[in-house]
Amino acid sequence: MNFLAHIYLSGENDELKIGNFMADSIKGKQYQNYSGDLKNGILLHRKIDSFTDSHPLVFQSTHRLFEKYGHYNTVIVDVFYDHFLAKNWKDYHRENLADYVRDFYRLLEVNFNRLPKNVQRFFPYMKAQNWLLSYADIPGIRQILYQMNKRVKNGVRLDESVDELQMYYTDFEWEFKNFFPDIEAYVAREIEKLG
Repeated sequence: MNFLAHIYLSGENDELKIGNFMADSIKGKQYQNYSGDLKNGILLHRKIDSFTDSHPLVFQSTHRLFEKYGHYNTVIVDVFYDHFLAKNWKDYHRENLADYVRDFYRLLEVNFNRLPKNVQRFFPYMKAQNWLLSYADIPGIRQILYQMNKRVKNGVRLDESVDELQMYYTDFEWEFKNFFPDIEAYVAREIEKLG
């Protein structure tokens, strides 16, 4: 799951959303420097990643990409799945995606000083280029993956995976749509445990 899914799965709790969103920047036991639902959001993010990485339908999606993209296959599928969530947003949330994304950006602006430094650095670009809304179409996905190429070693071109997305579009979408109820149910149980 990429940014959009992590935010969505946090439900309506703003603190949980922020923690979940910034969790990739919080390494190891650094989560202990946070409290309340901000800390819970970081831990929830890790649980979502573990559940996703061990799910058989996600394995089908990632396996399709492994030969060409190696261990970057999971990163690519995270972005693909955010695409399917954005594309089918009306099936998952009552608020339209553009409004939902605008509200989330506003939430981050109000809480900007609480974000880790590297999140503070990329957030202005994220908002200006409207990453979350751009997941909804193929050119947007290609652009997101192209930007991610800068962080990849060995000359792997993540943006080229859009060719596989288009070639196996029905398969990827079927896997996402059948996986997503499982992750929603899992996260609902985990949030209930948090109280």
